[in-house]
Amino acid sequence: MRVIRLLSLVTTVSLLFVTGCEKKKDAAEYDTAGSMELKYAEQFSVDYCENGCSVVDINGDKFLIVPEGVFVPDDTSGMAVIKQPVDNIYVAATSTMDLFDGIGKLDKVTMTSTNAESWSLPVIKEAVDSGDIEYIGKYSSPDYETLIAEECGLALESTMIYHCPKVKEQIESFGIPVMVDRSSYETHPLGRMEWIKLYGLLTGDYDSAEKIFNDKTKAFEELSISDIPDSERKTAAFFYITSNGYVSIRKPGDYVSKMIELAGGKYIFTAEQLNVEDNALSTMNIQTETFYELAHDADYLIYNSTVDGEIDSIEQLIAKNSILADFKAVKSGNVWCTGQNMFQQTTGAADMICDLNAVFMDESESGELTFLHKLN
Repeated sequence: MRVIRLLSLVTTVSLLFVTGCEKKKDAAEYDTAGSMELKYAEQFSVDYCENGCSVVDINGDKFLIVPEGVFVPDDTSGMAVIKQPVDNIYVAATSTMDLFDGIGKLDKVTMTSTNAESWSLPVIKEAVDSGDIEYIGKYSSPDYETLIAEECGLALESTMIYHCPKVKEQIESFGIPVMVDRSSYETHPLGRMEWIKLYGLLTGDYDSAEKIFNDKTKAFEELSISDIPDSERKTAAFFYITSNGYVSIRKPGDYVSKMIELAGGKYIFTAEQLNVEDNALSTMNIQTETFYELAHDADYLIYNSTVDGEIDSIEQLIAKNSILADFKAVKSGNVWCTGQNMFQQTTGAADMICDLNAVFMDESESGELTFLHKLN
Protein backbone atom coordinates (compact mmCIF):
# COMPACT_ATOMS: atom_id res chain seq x y z
CA MET A 1 0.00 0.00 0.00
CA ARG A 2 2.86 2.39 0.84
CA VAL A 3 4.48 1.71 -2.58
CA ILE A 4 1.18 2.45 -4.33
CA ARG A 5 0.81 5.70 -2.41
CA LEU A 6 4.35 6.79 -3.27
CA LEU A 7 3.78 6.01 -6.97
CA SER A 8 0.56 8.01 -6.78
CA LEU A 9 2.49 10.91 -5.23
CA VAL A 10 5.04 10.88 -8.05
CA THR A 11 2.30 10.77 -10.69
CA THR A 12 0.35 13.60 -9.06
CA VAL A 13 3.37 15.87 -8.74
CA SER A 14 4.29 15.18 -12.38
CA LEU A 15 0.81 16.14 -13.54
CA LEU A 16 0.93 19.28 -11.46
CA PHE A 17 4.20 20.28 -13.10
CA VAL A 18 2.65 19.97 -16.54
CA THR A 19 -0.66 21.69 -15.79
CA GLY A 20 0.99 24.37 -13.71
CA CYS A 21 2.70 25.70 -16.83
CA GLU A 22 -0.57 26.60 -18.56
CA LYS A 23 -1.03 30.28 -19.17
CA LYS A 24 -3.86 31.82 -17.15
CA LYS A 25 -5.63 35.10 -17.69
CA ASP A 26 -6.97 37.70 -15.30
CA ALA A 27 -10.10 36.41 -13.52
CA ALA A 28 -11.62 39.85 -12.98
CA GLU A 29 -13.86 39.67 -16.07
CA TYR A 30 -16.43 37.20 -14.68
CA ASP A 31 -20.00 38.30 -15.28
CA THR A 32 -22.03 37.74 -12.13
CA ALA A 33 -25.65 36.62 -12.18
CA GLY A 34 -26.36 37.34 -8.53
CA SER A 35 -24.99 36.60 -5.08
CA MET A 36 -25.83 34.21 -2.25
CA GLU A 37 -28.23 35.78 0.23
CA LEU A 38 -26.79 35.74 3.73
CA LYS A 39 -28.66 36.84 6.86
CA TYR A 40 -25.96 36.64 9.52
CA ALA A 41 -22.65 35.42 8.08
CA GLU A 42 -20.07 38.06 7.22
CA GLN A 43 -16.89 36.03 6.81
CA PHE A 44 -17.63 34.68 3.33
CA SER A 45 -19.50 35.68 0.20
CA VAL A 46 -20.56 33.88 -2.96
CA ASP A 47 -21.11 35.36 -6.41
CA TYR A 48 -22.89 33.31 -9.05
CA CYS A 49 -21.46 33.50 -12.55
CA GLU A 50 -23.34 33.37 -15.82
CA ASN A 51 -21.27 30.37 -16.92
CA GLY A 52 -22.67 28.30 -14.03
CA CYS A 53 -19.63 28.61 -11.80
CA SER A 54 -19.55 30.28 -8.38
CA VAL A 55 -16.84 32.47 -6.88
CA VAL A 56 -16.38 32.10 -3.14
CA ASP A 57 -14.49 34.78 -1.22
CA ILE A 58 -13.26 33.98 2.31
CA ASN A 59 -11.25 36.84 3.75
CA GLY A 60 -9.68 37.52 0.37
CA ASP A 61 -9.03 33.88 -0.51
CA LYS A 62 -11.02 33.09 -3.64
CA PHE A 63 -12.30 29.77 -4.92
CA LEU A 64 -13.93 28.94 -8.23
CA ILE A 65 -16.53 26.20 -7.90
CA VAL A 66 -16.99 24.49 -11.25
CA PRO A 67 -20.14 22.33 -11.65
CA GLU A 68 -19.88 18.84 -13.11
CA GLY A 69 -19.95 18.94 -16.90
CA VAL A 70 -18.78 22.57 -17.10
CA PHE A 71 -15.37 23.25 -18.56
CA VAL A 72 -12.86 25.00 -16.32
CA PRO A 73 -12.49 28.55 -17.67
CA ASP A 74 -9.08 29.75 -18.77
CA ASP A 75 -9.16 32.82 -16.53
CA THR A 76 -8.75 31.27 -13.08
CA SER A 77 -5.69 33.14 -11.86
CA GLY A 78 -5.94 34.18 -8.23
CA MET A 79 -8.52 31.48 -7.51
CA ALA A 80 -8.25 27.89 -6.36
CA VAL A 81 -10.39 25.66 -8.57
CA ILE A 82 -12.82 23.21 -6.93
CA LYS A 83 -14.36 20.80 -9.41
CA GLN A 84 -17.68 19.19 -8.62
CA PRO A 85 -18.58 16.64 -7.52
CA VAL A 86 -16.37 17.29 -4.50
CA ASP A 87 -15.50 13.92 -2.99
CA ASN A 88 -13.11 12.60 -0.34
CA ILE A 89 -13.11 15.79 1.69
CA TYR A 90 -10.55 16.12 4.49
CA VAL A 91 -12.09 18.00 7.44
CA ALA A 92 -9.65 19.55 9.91
CA ALA A 93 -12.21 22.14 11.10
CA THR A 94 -14.15 20.24 13.75
CA SER A 95 -17.13 22.59 13.88
CA THR A 96 -17.91 22.02 10.19
CA MET A 97 -18.45 18.25 10.42
CA ASP A 98 -21.95 18.66 11.85
CA LEU A 99 -22.87 20.92 8.94
CA PHE A 100 -22.05 18.17 6.44
CA ASP A 101 -24.06 15.74 8.52
CA GLY A 102 -26.93 18.23 8.71
CA ILE A 103 -27.33 18.32 4.92
CA GLY A 104 -26.88 14.57 4.56
CA LYS A 105 -23.47 14.86 2.92
CA LEU A 106 -21.31 13.17 5.54
CA ASP A 107 -20.46 10.52 2.94
CA LYS A 108 -18.48 13.21 1.11
CA VAL A 109 -16.09 13.39 4.08
CA THR A 110 -13.56 10.54 4.24
CA MET A 111 -10.76 12.00 6.36
CA THR A 112 -10.46 14.02 9.57
CA SER A 113 -7.85 15.45 11.93
CA THR A 114 -9.90 14.61 15.05
CA ASN A 115 -9.72 11.10 16.51
CA ALA A 116 -12.79 9.13 17.56
CA GLU A 117 -12.31 9.76 21.30
CA SER A 118 -12.51 13.52 20.77
CA TRP A 119 -15.92 13.48 19.08
CA SER A 120 -19.04 14.00 21.19
CA LEU A 121 -21.43 13.64 18.25
CA PRO A 122 -22.46 9.95 18.12
CA VAL A 123 -22.84 9.78 14.33
CA ILE A 124 -19.39 11.27 13.73
CA LYS A 125 -17.75 9.21 16.45
CA GLU A 126 -19.20 6.01 14.97
CA ALA A 127 -18.06 6.98 11.47
CA VAL A 128 -14.48 7.55 12.68
CA ASP A 129 -14.53 4.41 14.83
CA SER A 130 -15.70 2.29 11.88
CA GLY A 131 -13.19 3.79 9.47
CA ASP A 132 -15.80 5.34 7.20
CA ILE A 133 -14.03 8.58 8.07
CA GLU A 134 -10.32 7.98 8.56
CA TYR A 135 -8.31 9.79 11.20
CA ILE A 136 -5.10 10.80 9.41
CA GLY A 137 -3.30 12.70 12.15
CA LYS A 138 -3.53 16.16 13.65
CA TYR A 139 -4.08 19.18 11.44
CA SER A 140 -0.44 20.16 12.01
CA SER A 141 0.91 16.83 10.72
CA PRO A 142 -1.56 15.07 8.41
CA ASP A 143 -0.69 11.92 6.49
CA TYR A 144 0.05 13.42 3.09
CA GLU A 145 0.25 10.02 1.42
CA THR A 146 -3.32 9.26 2.48
CA LEU A 147 -4.54 12.61 1.17
CA ILE A 148 -3.05 11.77 -2.22
CA ALA A 149 -4.03 8.09 -2.29
CA GLU A 150 -7.64 8.97 -1.38
CA GLU A 151 -7.69 11.60 -4.13
CA CYS A 152 -8.77 14.30 -1.71
CA GLY A 153 -11.00 16.82 -3.44
CA LEU A 154 -10.85 19.49 -0.75
CA ALA A 155 -9.00 20.12 2.51
CA LEU A 156 -11.15 22.08 4.94
CA GLU A 157 -9.06 23.68 7.68
CA SER A 158 -9.76 25.83 10.73
CA THR A 159 -7.83 29.06 11.26
CA MET A 160 -5.35 27.04 13.35
CA ILE A 161 -3.69 26.15 10.05
CA TYR A 162 -2.32 29.70 9.94
CA HIS A 163 0.05 28.60 12.70
CA CYS A 164 1.35 25.88 10.36
CA PRO A 165 1.57 27.62 6.96
CA LYS A 166 3.96 25.00 5.59
CA VAL A 167 1.30 22.31 6.05
CA LYS A 168 -1.18 24.35 4.02
CA GLU A 169 1.43 24.95 1.33
CA GLN A 170 2.33 21.27 1.22
CA ILE A 171 -1.28 20.18 0.75
CA GLU A 172 -1.77 22.77 -1.99
CA SER A 173 1.39 21.58 -3.73
CA PHE A 174 -0.40 18.26 -4.39
CA GLY A 175 -3.15 20.09 -6.28
CA ILE A 176 -5.59 19.86 -3.37
CA PRO A 177 -7.51 23.11 -2.75
CA VAL A 178 -7.34 24.26 0.87
CA MET A 179 -10.28 26.22 2.24
CA VAL A 180 -10.00 27.85 5.67
CA ASP A 181 -13.27 27.96 7.60
CA ARG A 182 -13.57 31.30 9.41
CA SER A 183 -16.95 30.67 11.00
CA SER A 184 -15.43 31.17 14.46
CA TYR A 185 -14.90 34.83 13.53
CA GLU A 186 -18.58 35.46 12.86
CA THR A 187 -19.93 38.20 15.13
CA HIS A 188 -23.43 36.74 15.22
CA PRO A 189 -23.82 33.20 16.66
CA LEU A 190 -26.11 32.21 13.80
CA GLY A 191 -23.47 33.37 11.34
CA ARG A 192 -21.53 30.23 12.23
CA MET A 193 -24.47 28.04 11.33
CA GLU A 194 -25.05 29.90 8.06
CA TRP A 195 -21.84 28.39 6.70
CA ILE A 196 -24.04 25.36 6.01
CA LYS A 197 -25.12 27.22 2.88
CA LEU A 198 -21.54 27.28 1.60
CA TYR A 199 -21.07 23.56 2.23
CA GLY A 200 -24.43 22.87 0.61
CA LEU A 201 -23.21 24.75 -2.47
CA LEU A 202 -19.92 22.85 -2.47
CA THR A 203 -21.61 19.46 -2.28
CA GLY A 204 -24.25 20.30 -4.87
CA ASP A 205 -27.27 20.62 -2.59
CA TYR A 206 -27.64 24.28 -1.76
CA ASP A 207 -31.44 24.15 -1.66
CA SER A 208 -31.45 21.59 1.17
CA ALA A 209 -28.86 23.59 3.11
CA GLU A 210 -30.89 26.79 2.77
CA LYS A 211 -34.07 25.03 3.89
CA ILE A 212 -32.35 23.52 6.94
CA PHE A 213 -30.93 26.90 7.90
CA ASN A 214 -34.30 28.64 7.53
CA ASP A 215 -36.10 25.91 9.47
CA LYS A 216 -33.52 26.00 12.26
CA THR A 217 -33.57 29.79 12.64
CA LYS A 218 -37.34 30.23 12.44
CA ALA A 219 -37.99 29.63 16.16
CA PHE A 220 -35.21 32.05 17.12
CA GLU A 221 -36.52 34.76 14.82
CA GLU A 222 -39.96 34.43 16.41
CA LEU A 223 -38.63 35.17 19.91
CA SER A 224 -39.83 38.47 21.41
CA ILE A 225 -36.81 39.77 23.27
CA SER A 226 -36.16 43.20 21.79
CA ASP A 227 -38.63 44.82 24.17
CA ILE A 228 -37.03 43.42 27.35
CA PRO A 229 -35.39 46.33 29.23
CA ASP A 230 -31.79 45.79 30.26
CA SER A 231 -32.77 46.25 33.90
CA GLU A 232 -35.23 43.34 33.68
CA ARG A 233 -32.96 40.84 32.00
CA LYS A 234 -31.90 37.81 34.07
CA THR A 235 -28.15 37.58 34.58
CA ALA A 236 -26.21 34.41 33.82
CA ALA A 237 -22.68 33.07 34.26
CA PHE A 238 -21.34 30.43 31.86
CA PHE A 239 -18.34 28.54 33.27
CA TYR A 240 -16.60 25.37 34.37
CA ILE A 241 -14.05 24.51 37.06
CA THR A 242 -10.64 23.55 35.68
CA SER A 243 -8.53 20.67 37.00
CA ASN A 244 -6.19 23.12 38.75
CA GLY A 245 -8.99 25.00 40.50
CA TYR A 246 -9.45 28.01 38.26
CA VAL A 247 -12.81 29.05 36.84
CA SER A 248 -12.89 29.08 33.05
CA ILE A 249 -15.41 31.54 31.60
CA ARG A 250 -16.30 32.71 28.13
CA LYS A 251 -14.99 36.16 27.36
CA PRO A 252 -17.52 38.99 27.26
CA GLY A 253 -18.39 39.49 23.59
CA ASP A 254 -17.73 35.84 22.79
CA TYR A 255 -20.48 34.11 20.81
CA VAL A 256 -21.72 32.24 23.90
CA SER A 257 -22.21 35.50 25.77
CA LYS A 258 -23.97 36.85 22.67
CA MET A 259 -26.31 33.85 22.65
CA ILE A 260 -27.24 34.71 26.23
CA GLU A 261 -28.01 38.28 25.18
CA LEU A 262 -29.97 37.13 22.11
CA ALA A 263 -31.99 34.84 24.36
CA GLY A 264 -33.14 37.75 26.49
CA GLY A 265 -30.59 37.36 29.27
CA LYS A 266 -27.57 39.35 30.37
CA TYR A 267 -24.05 37.98 30.64
CA ILE A 268 -22.84 38.66 34.16
CA PHE A 269 -19.25 39.51 33.18
CA THR A 270 -18.07 42.64 31.38
CA ALA A 271 -14.81 43.37 29.61
CA GLU A 272 -14.15 46.31 31.93
CA GLN A 273 -14.38 44.11 35.03
CA LEU A 274 -11.94 41.54 33.72
CA ASN A 275 -9.44 43.67 31.76
CA VAL A 276 -9.90 41.30 28.84
CA GLU A 277 -6.83 40.83 26.66
CA ASP A 278 -7.23 41.36 22.94
CA ASN A 279 -6.36 37.93 21.53
CA ALA A 280 -8.02 35.12 19.61
CA LEU A 281 -8.91 33.10 22.70
CA SER A 282 -12.63 32.82 23.46
CA THR A 283 -12.14 31.75 27.08
CA MET A 284 -10.18 32.96 30.06
CA ASN A 285 -9.34 31.60 33.51
CA ILE A 286 -10.05 33.62 36.63
CA GLN A 287 -9.46 33.04 40.32
CA THR A 288 -12.28 31.56 42.40
CA GLU A 289 -12.35 34.74 44.48
CA THR A 290 -12.87 36.86 41.37
CA PHE A 291 -15.61 34.54 40.16
CA TYR A 292 -17.36 34.81 43.54
CA GLU A 293 -17.10 38.59 43.57
CA LEU A 294 -18.57 39.01 40.09
CA ALA A 295 -21.03 36.12 39.81
CA HIS A 296 -22.33 35.13 43.24
CA ASP A 297 -25.51 37.21 42.66
CA ALA A 298 -26.13 35.91 39.12
CA ASP A 299 -29.71 34.76 38.56
CA TYR A 300 -28.53 31.66 36.68
CA LEU A 301 -25.42 29.50 36.61
CA ILE A 302 -24.78 27.49 33.45
CA TYR A 303 -22.10 24.85 33.77
CA ASN A 304 -20.12 24.07 30.62
CA SER A 305 -19.72 20.28 30.49
CA THR A 306 -17.87 20.05 27.20
CA VAL A 307 -14.43 19.80 28.83
CA ASP A 308 -14.74 17.64 31.96
CA GLY A 309 -18.08 15.92 31.40
CA GLU A 310 -21.70 16.44 32.36
CA ILE A 311 -22.95 16.67 35.93
CA ASP A 312 -26.45 15.84 37.16
CA SER A 313 -26.84 17.51 40.54
CA ILE A 314 -26.07 20.66 42.47
CA GLU A 315 -24.24 18.43 44.93
CA GLN A 316 -21.80 17.40 42.18
CA LEU A 317 -21.29 21.06 41.31
CA ILE A 318 -20.54 22.07 44.88
CA ALA A 319 -18.10 19.16 45.13
CA LYS A 320 -16.00 20.91 42.49
CA ASN A 321 -15.73 23.98 44.73
CA SER A 322 -17.57 24.42 48.04
CA ILE A 323 -17.75 28.20 47.62
CA LEU A 324 -20.48 27.67 44.99
CA ALA A 325 -22.93 26.70 47.76
CA ASP A 326 -23.20 30.39 48.67
CA PHE A 327 -24.23 31.51 45.18
CA LYS A 328 -27.71 32.99 44.69
CA ALA A 329 -28.49 30.67 41.74
CA VAL A 330 -27.49 27.59 43.74
CA LYS A 331 -29.73 28.59 46.65
CA SER A 332 -32.68 29.26 44.33
CA GLY A 333 -32.08 26.12 42.24
CA ASN A 334 -31.42 27.97 39.00
CA VAL A 335 -28.40 25.92 37.92
CA TRP A 336 -28.17 24.31 34.49
CA CYS A 337 -25.64 22.16 32.66
CA THR A 338 -24.90 21.95 28.94
CA GLY A 339 -24.73 18.76 26.92
CA GLN A 340 -21.25 17.74 25.77
CA ASN A 341 -22.24 18.07 22.11
CA MET A 342 -23.07 21.76 22.38
CA PHE A 343 -19.97 23.15 20.65
CA GLN A 344 -19.50 20.42 18.04
CA GLN A 345 -23.16 20.53 16.97
CA THR A 346 -22.93 23.71 14.92
CA THR A 347 -26.43 23.25 13.51
CA GLY A 348 -27.79 23.65 17.03
CA ALA A 349 -26.90 27.32 17.56
CA ALA A 350 -30.49 28.52 17.17
CA ASP A 351 -31.76 25.68 19.38
CA MET A 352 -29.31 26.71 22.11
CA ILE A 353 -30.55 30.29 22.02
CA CYS A 354 -34.13 29.04 22.28
CA ASP A 355 -33.13 26.80 25.21
CA LEU A 356 -31.63 29.78 27.01
CA ASN A 357 -34.71 31.85 26.30
CA ALA A 358 -36.94 29.15 27.78
CA VAL A 359 -34.79 29.13 30.92
CA PHE A 360 -34.74 32.92 31.31
CA MET A 361 -38.48 33.18 30.66
CA ASP A 362 -39.26 30.35 33.12
CA GLU A 363 -40.76 28.31 30.31
CA SER A 364 -38.35 25.37 30.47
CA GLU A 365 -40.92 23.09 32.07
CA SER A 366 -43.20 23.31 29.05
CA GLY A 367 -40.97 21.08 26.93
CA GLU A 368 -37.70 19.18 26.82
CA LEU A 369 -34.68 21.32 26.02
CA THR A 370 -32.08 20.36 23.44
CA PHE A 371 -28.78 21.32 25.05
CA LEU A 372 -29.52 22.18 28.68
CA HIS A 373 -30.65 20.16 31.68
CA LYS A 374 -31.42 21.43 35.14
CA LEU A 375 -29.37 20.37 38.16
CA ASN A 376 -31.41 19.27 41.17
